[in-house]
Amino acid sequence: MSITASQVNELRTKTGVGLMDCKNVLVETNGDVEAAIKKLREKGLAKAAKKSDRSTTEGKVFVQASADNTSAVILELNCETDFVGSNEIFAQCGKEIATAILENKVETLEDLENIKIDNVNFSDFISNYIVKLGENIGVKKFQYISNQGFVETYLHLNGKIGVLAAFNQTLSNDVSKGIAMHIAAANPTYLASENVDETELNNEKEIIRAQSLKEGKPEAILDKIVEGRISKYYKEICLLEQAYIKDDKQTIKQILPNDTQISTFIRFAID
Repeated sequence: MSITASQVNELRTKTGVGLMDCKNVLVETNGDVEAAIKKLREKGLAKAAKKSDRSTTEGKVFVQASADNTSAVILELNCETDFVGSNEIFAQCGKEIATAILENKVETLEDLENIKIDNVNFSDFISNYIVKLGENIGVKKFQYISNQGFVETYLHLNGKIGVLAAFNQTLSNDVSKGIAMHIAAANPTYLASENVDETELNNEKEIIRAQSLKEGKPEAILDKIVEGRISKYYKEICLLEQAYIKDDKQTIKQILPNDTQISTFIRFAID
C-alpha cells in the first residue's frame, strides 16, 4: 500500500526515529502506526543493546522540587558526547526521569528500574531514548530528599553542576538561591565543623604538626598553631564556615536569618 508523508511524520513525531526507518516499518505494517511503533521498539531495543557498552562520560545534572518545595530530586544522567548532552531530547529524558523519581518517591537505582515512565518499564524507556539519540545513555546516580522544611534547587554551567539545599523553614529567594549558588561555586565537603570525619581531621592535624616542626616552630606552641590552622581548614571545607561568595566579609552562618538552619545539601557535578 502507499504510505503518505503525514503517516511518516506522525510516526517520527511519536518515536523520534529517522524518516526512512519510519517509512520502511510503515510499509511492513501496512500503515498501522501503533503496530509500527511496537516494531520500532523491538528493533530499537536491539540497537540500544549494541550501544549499551559504550562509555558515558558526558551528560547533565537535573534538579526538580515538589510544588510545595518540601521534596526534591537531583539526578546525573550520562551520555557519550557533549553534543547529545546539549540536545533537547536528552534534556526531556532527564526531566521525565526526575519527575518520575519525585512522583514515585524513588530512593535507589534498583527501585528506579522497577517503575514505569510513560506507561513503559524503565529499561524500555531508556532504550527508546538510546534509539532516538543514537548514543548510550544512563542514570549514574540520583538522590531524593523529602519531608524538608524548604528545598532550594540550582543549576550552574548549563547543567554541569546541580545543587539541592534544604532548610528548616522557608526563607527569601535571594538568600536561599544565593546559598545554593555558593554551594555550586565553593564545593564544600561538610555542613559544619562537627560533621568533619574524625580520621580526616586527625590526619590534617598530624600534617600541620609535621609542617610546623619542619618550619622550626617550638614544640611548646604547636597546639596553638594546630588550633589556628584547623580553624582555617574548617573555613575551606565546611559550608557554614565559608565566606559567602556574594559578600566575603560574612560567612554562610552569618547570612542565615534567625532560627533558620541548613539541614542538608547535595552537589552533583559532571567531571
